[in-house]
Amino acid sequence: MNAVEFKKHGKALIDFLSDYIENIETRNVLPSVEPGFLSKFIKSECSEKPEPFEDIIKDFKSNFMDGITHEHHPHYNAYFSSGLSYPGTLGELVCAGLSVAVFNWINCPAGTELENIVLDWYAKAMGLSEDFISTSSVGGGVLQNSASECILISMIVARSKAIKELKGTSDVHESSFLQNLVAYGSKHANCALEKAAKVSLTKIRMIDVDDNGKINVDLLKEAIVNDLKAGLTPYYVMATLGTTGTTAFDNVFEIGRFCKNIPSIWFHIDGAYGLNAFILPELRKYGKGMEMADSLNVNACKMLLVNFDSSAMWVKNLKYLDNALGIKPVYLTHQHQNTNGVIDYRNYGISLGRRLRALKLWFVFRSYGLTGLRSHVRNIFNLAKKFEALVRKDNRFEVVNEVNLGLVNFRLRCSDVKTKELLAEITRSRKLFMVPSEINGKFNIRYCVIAERMEERHIQEAWNLIQQTATTILYTPCSNI
Repeated sequence: MNAVEFKKHGKALIDFLSDYIENIETRNVLPSVEPGFLSKFIKSECSEKPEPFEDIIKDFKSNFMDGITHEHHPHYNAYFSSGLSYPGTLGELVCAGLSVAVFNWINCPAGTELENIVLDWYAKAMGLSEDFISTSSVGGGVLQNSASECILISMIVARSKAIKELKGTSDVHESSFLQNLVAYGSKHANCALEKAAKVSLTKIRMIDVDDNGKINVDLLKEAIVNDLKAGLTPYYVMATLGTTGTTAFDNVFEIGRFCKNIPSIWFHIDGAYGLNAFILPELRKYGKGMEMADSLNVNACKMLLVNFDSSAMWVKNLKYLDNALGIKPVYLTHQHQNTNGVIDYRNYGISLGRRLRALKLWFVFRSYGLTGLRSHVRNIFNLAKKFEALVRKDNRFEVVNEVNLGLVNFRLRCSDVKTKELLAEITRSRKLFMVPSEINGKFNIRYCVIAERMEERHIQEAWNLIQQTATTILYTPCSNI
């Protein structure tokens, strides 16, 4: 493909994406395909000869798009958003077109410095303490692949720090200390926490939650004290701001104050979804005490219109990232003659090669400004409250979480069986996509407000479908209504 063809096909694809986004409501949110459908249209082996790009675009538009779940449809109300905006998409386009790796300063000075600057913008926009701002501390931010990776990295860093302290000057191999380490988190924390513990080869205690879905701080303290008495080393505690199931905010003040008195503990906050809410100053009350964390993470794609993937992580002291993950072969450490203040992001994550993700954050933040982003976030929360009000008006249903962000958990009052049947029927319609949650042993349905273009009429349309389907499946009245 030459430059002329690139412009031609590039324009065709941008036109397609623009039409797709503008007319996404004309599609069902879920595709009507079965597993293995694509193998019927795509050859089992790559062709030996080049194929016309027009044919590739044709197959993409028809066969591939037939199997897409339309995540930015106003009736996609399942998982927290992957993020989509025109400025973010253009940022991804430029990132792909430049195709540079931001692993050491000399390989992409602009990309390295832009990431540092934009993450300081982001931290300030959410009201993070000065300890996480690179220009005023030894801390700072770094973009990772996902919130799951942020959690894993924070656990690896905590493990490295704890083992170093346990080992001291002895020549015992580091692996000998693994059996002594214990991590802690909420049973409502994202499942990425358990995966991180598996990868880190350390024990983890999953602590029960209270009636509001927050980690039970008294039980957490008790578990840590008991492990200390047993000669174990509590080394990692994770709190959540905006849990996946209910968007609950753990009491990070009480957790942080307790952890502060136990030097071996690294205190991490997973705010993949909820931390974004702090772009609204009035919601920062839910994060009281987060300045005591050693590290935090948040996904800009989950609320701030930045295209997936865009996971940011901040650490109070970047030396711990470097100690745990830094690698310095001569071919990577050769720098420009002036190395003062140089950042090498390869030392702050698992990957050596890294994409130029900062561009899309820069494009989105500048295009919308903090005023535009705050307006979008407020709209999400207002629409969720409107959906909550609709649910509460129908006495067949109940709301089962505190609706403080963009998520409403609801269920039929009569039984789990009927609630499961309701969700299954709605999913089969392909017109509305929601997923379940389990709170206090009961089956619920999650309705998550996500899309940028979502309006009150979409809330009403979704509720109409839910009510109609409920009427169909409730052959007999719920006994406890």
